[in-house]
Amino acid sequence: MTLVNGLPAHVLLVHVVVVLIPLTALALMAAALWPRAARRLGVLLPVLAFVGLVSVPLTTNAGEWLERHVDSDPLVRRHTELGDGLLPWALGLFVLAAFVWWAGRRTAGGGRWSALPVRVVVGVLSVAVAVGAVVDVYRIGDSGAKAAWHDGFSKTAHEERGADGS
Repeated sequence: MTLVNGLPAHVLLVHVVVVLIPLTALALMAAALWPRAARRLGVLLPVLAFVGLVSVPLTTNAGEWLERHVDSDPLVRRHTELGDGLLPWALGLFVLAAFVWWAGRRTAGGGRWSALPVRVVVGVLSVAVAVGAVVDVYRIGDSGAKAAWHDGFSKTAHEERGADGS
């Protein structure tokens, strides 16, 4: 996917990643730390994580296409390098989300979610991966915004014109 309605697909797909990865991270932390949240989220948690995971390579691929169609720039290269690092975080979110969902289903009959040591390990891993993913999304987005806008606007406002153009 390279163009959508004449626009580079990357600038549209990036919004999916920017919303779904942090949303998945938040849902994962809640579900991993509170079994009741895991039961309430149900299958939505791994589905959300899966859609986020799939959106990362789609967005990255569209970004690599866009990189070949803009002027070479160190800010664009930095953004590309950072973007290549998000997939492992998204994969970690998915694996943990699937495990939390599976463990919650196993004990849906009112039993314990899992042994306490397993819950602690999964909770710590979930928080670590969630924070890492959100920080990475922020860094990638910040570098992308800098690459796109570093010379694209004036720091001083232009004089407003009336409806007749004067």
